[in-house]
This record gives sequence, C-alpha cells and structure tokens, in this order.
Amino acid sequence: MASSNIFFIIAIVAFFAVPSCLATEFTVGDEKGWSLDFDYQSWAAGKEFHVGDKLVFNYRAGVHNVIGVSGIQFQQCQASSNNTVRSTGNDVITLSTPGRKWYICGVPGHCAARNMKLNITVLAQVGSPATAPGSPTSPSAATPNVAFSFYGWIAVMVSFIGLVFV
Repeated sequence: MASSNIFFIIAIVAFFAVPSCLATEFTVGDEKGWSLDFDYQSWAAGKEFHVGDKLVFNYRAGVHNVIGVSGIQFQQCQASSNNTVRSTGNDVITLSTPGRKWYICGVPGHCAARNMKLNITVLAQVGSPATAPGSPTSPSAATPNVAFSFYGWIAVMVSFIGLVFV
C-alpha cells in the first residue's frame, strides 16, 4: 500500500511538472541573432509561442538593446521612459502571459530604418485548459529543454507503470 501511495504522489508531481518542462527556448533570429536588416516577422512566422517559453536575444552589448513596447509604440518605433530596456547582449525574456507582444531595438534608426522589431502572439501554456482544442500546430526551429522534457516524461511513465502494476 505504501508503494502505491508513493507512485500516486509521483504521478501527481509529474502531471503538474511536465507542462513547465515542455517550455521552449527561442533564439530570436536563430544564428543571426538580434541584428540589423533581418526579417523578424518571417522568422516568427510558423512558430507557436506559449506562456512559459523564453525568447533569447543575442547581440553585441552596447550596440543594440531590447525594449518591450505597446502596439502603438511598435508601429512608431518609439519607446517611453516607462519601458524596460534590456542591454546585456544575452537577454532572456520569459513569456509570462498570453497575448500580443512587441519588441524593438531602441537605438535610433535601428527599428524604423533597419527592421529591428519583433511582433509575436503568445498562446496559453501547453496543456492548460485555455489552449484551444484542435488548433493547428506548426513545427518550430526552437530548441526545447530536452533534459527536463526527457526526465519529465520518464517520471510520468514510471508513475503510470507503478499505478498499473502495484
């Protein structure tokens, strides 16, 4: 009976841990990174971004930056003093809420004249009730966190086997 309870607890933990383990890390612009004269809208096309996923902006620090802006600011390529400016050269943004997200480079001329802007739609977390059933999925060039996904699925399988055979 005690081993059955242990497997039940593991199954519950695995059930809640696996969705967060499935988060995907997207390197914006892939090998090109966050740079001038790149079509970020084409890069984002066909990718599905979910709550919990991460955007990684790679660029030379001091040359560019990343600013999360509103839709109007995105269209105007202008940020205000209220916007958070990221400038480390390896900025990681965790997508924490669903909805439209807009990012620009705040260096003068980089957004409007050189296309350093990204507009994405973030969907509900994978496996959450808000995820639309039957919604199409697209392959992505992003890299999932393979180690967490692997161990998460192992925990689910061990729990399932334990519940069935114990």
